[in-house]
Amino acid sequence: EEDSEEEPKLKYERLSNGVSEILQSDAASCMTVHDKFLALGTHFGKVFLLDIQGNATQKYDVSSVKINQISLDESGENVGICSEDGKVQVFGLYTREGFHESFDCPVKVVALHPQFSRSNYKQFVTGGNKLLLYERNWLNRWKMLVLHEGEGTITNVKWRANLIAWANNLGVKIYDFSTKQRITNVLRDNVSLRPDMYPCSLCWKDDTTLIVGWGTSIKICAVKERNPTEMRDLPNRYVEIVSAFETEFFICGLAPLADQLVTLFFVQDPMNQMDEEDRARPRLDIIQPLPESCEEISSDALSVRFYQDNECRDYRLEHSEGESLFYIISPKDIVVAKERDQDDHIDWLLEKKKYEEALMAAEISFKNIKRHDVQKIGMAYINHLVENGDYDAAARKCQKVLGKNMELWENEVYRFKTIGQLKAISQYLPRGDLRLRPAIYEMILHDFLKTDYEGFATLIREWPGELYNNMAIVQAVNDHLKKDPTNSTLLTTLAELYTYDQRYDRALEIYLRLRHKDVYQLIHKHNLFSSIEDKIVLLMEFDKEKAVDMLLDNEDKISMDKVVVELDGRPELLHVYLHKLFKRDHHKGQKYHERQIGLYAEYDRPNLLPFLRDSTHCPLEKALEICQQRNFVEETVFLLSRMGNCKRALQMIMEELGDVDKAIEFAKEQDDAELWEDLISYSIDKPPFITGLLNNIGTHVDPILLIKRIKEGMEIPNLRDSLVKILHDYNLQILLREGCKKILVADSLSLLKKMHRTQMRGVRVDEGNICESCHSAILPSDMAQTFSVVVFHCRHMFHKECLPSSGTIPGLQFCNICSAKRRGPGSGILEMK
Repeated sequence: EEDSEEEPKLKYERLSNGVSEILQSDAASCMTVHDKFLALGTHFGKVFLLDIQGNATQKYDVSSVKINQISLDESGENVGICSEDGKVQVFGLYTREGFHESFDCPVKVVALHPQFSRSNYKQFVTGGNKLLLYERNWLNRWKMLVLHEGEGTITNVKWRANLIAWANNLGVKIYDFSTKQRITNVLRDNVSLRPDMYPCSLCWKDDTTLIVGWGTSIKICAVKERNPTEMRDLPNRYVEIVSAFETEFFICGLAPLADQLVTLFFVQDPMNQMDEEDRARPRLDIIQPLPESCEEISSDALSVRFYQDNECRDYRLEHSEGESLFYIISPKDIVVAKERDQDDHIDWLLEKKKYEEALMAAEISFKNIKRHDVQKIGMAYINHLVENGDYDAAARKCQKVLGKNMELWENEVYRFKTIGQLKAISQYLPRGDLRLRPAIYEMILHDFLKTDYEGFATLIREWPGELYNNMAIVQAVNDHLKKDPTNSTLLTTLAELYTYDQRYDRALEIYLRLRHKDVYQLIHKHNLFSSIEDKIVLLMEFDKEKAVDMLLDNEDKISMDKVVVELDGRPELLHVYLHKLFKRDHHKGQKYHERQIGLYAEYDRPNLLPFLRDSTHCPLEKALEICQQRNFVEETVFLLSRMGNCKRALQMIMEELGDVDKAIEFAKEQDDAELWEDLISYSIDKPPFITGLLNNIGTHVDPILLIKRIKEGMEIPNLRDSLVKILHDYNLQILLREGCKKILVADSLSLLKKMHRTQMRGVRVDEGNICESCHSAILPSDMAQTFSVVVFHCRHMFHKECLPSSGTIPGLQFCNICSAKRRGPGSGILEMK
């Protein structure tokens, strides 16, 4: 076979055993194939029955000259043989009874009816100069019928179902045995070739498709049923050539392979540039027929024995339909071609070093492969990757290939250690339910500890602590820390190891020293609050926000008083803690509010005034003293107003702050006439203050009082605008009052009309109503009698005699139920008589 990167479609082996011995002293002339056995004819007139392996099981001495053709029926129980000296034998393999005849001319072909053993007539055909049909009649005698003659020697015949196809010097004919009609004549294309040197090849693909190969031409003929309306005197069937194309070389044999063709070629082309030796080798091609051409799928040159001495007529191709086996017959050699199975495909991939594809193919077809093992292929792939230096890919494949085989895993780990590539395999080691010995993991950790601190830390984080002896690794890390005591990677890893070992206090010390972000998670997860009581300052220095949140969330474990004591020497940290505590609950830390005044004044003045506003436990005198000492005017003003000294507070706003807007806002908040008077008195000689007052006091103080007190000739900025604003505000107030008055009057009138309509409606009184006083029926049983009923607008009803006295207002009565406590409209009287 030619060496190519394209995978071959077929594989080949010689048919040996008994065949080799036969062909040493004789030469093969023909062969036919059955699913159960083979029948081989030789040039010395012998017929051998062979098993599939080529062992001879039976021998028949038929003639002394060449056997031309052997035919078997479908059952394989009957055989037909013809030879060059005119002998024809048709007999049962188990009975030897049948037809034995000698003719005076060579018989080239013989074909049994496919159902020969089941048929009562035992039909078969032979071909020499004529095509003869033989069948046995009811007297057990053989009857002969000439089907065709006069067109030269019959060189090939094939019988399938009810159709007989044969070839002579002029072309190929097809005979319909069921209708006793010849239905077609396919003419021979290249008439310059000698039919005896380049014989016709015939092959039935199925019951209605015939493949014809002659010289370099191939035709595919489909036998079809003719439309009954078109029959007239024509046969019931006709043949349509569905594909016809030329090939490069001479055809020796044809066989179907699904929708493709297996073609045996005799190579004899002077234009071919191959070596002389290669040119004579026969070729077995798989081609895809197209309507007018073909596509080559694969092509293999076959090195059959003594191929240099063979001609086109010396080769034959036979096939076994059941197993897709193809037999290439030459005088001194028989080669078997078969479709490559998945094992063969994997063999080819391994040979081409396509290990990944081979592994994938084995995994997909693991139930069908017989000679290969998925794990062995995987190991070969790993070895290949290691040899090529692709250690990471090799390690990654270990995870898939080695599976649960611990012995193989350990062997691979030691191999990677030998080549110095433990790092490559470390991330793929088993770490779940399936685990290696602890020594394996420790060996890898020690290797990382010597060369790669970061990689070591990564493994400690990723590997569960139970994979290895934790104490041994802790000791190794401590040994390295003696050489490099400040290495943060090693210290962090040591803290993680202590955590695995439940020595949380040691881990906490390291985390605090490193100011590691996981310290708070460690405290919460393992409830280490008792261990941090003396480390609160360290935690606060690391991250104030997280530390305070943690302390406040866990007051039941670390009390507020304990935290305050610990932070006593660090007032800036204490302030952060107490400030957050106050934000959460204004009353919880009330005993520290006095101290907080100084802390706010020192470290957080913007939050001092909100604190003074929200706190109800803050000593005002102490707060006032601190604010006055530090000259905090806004805070002092607030405290003075809260202590009732509003005059002094207003004075500070005007004198210290000089902010008229703030002074006016303060006066509005207090809503005290004396404060307004003080404000006006203070502002009367200050034009900017007068402007501010004119713009803002219109709704609180009569502006006339201020205007009258302004001295003549005083220049006041924006006086005109201020007066316009006052007048505009006044007009707006008048409009608002008028609008409200109109709405009030309209609503009152609407409600009065509604009440009048309601009270003017009639009230239904019937037998179902009762007196609310005596609880008897309101109407008498005898309507002819005189009666008096009182009905109130509230729908309560009374007999007149049951009503109490009218009260203090003569002639006006009220419902004593609705007006027990309150009297008003809606309970007036409606009297019926």
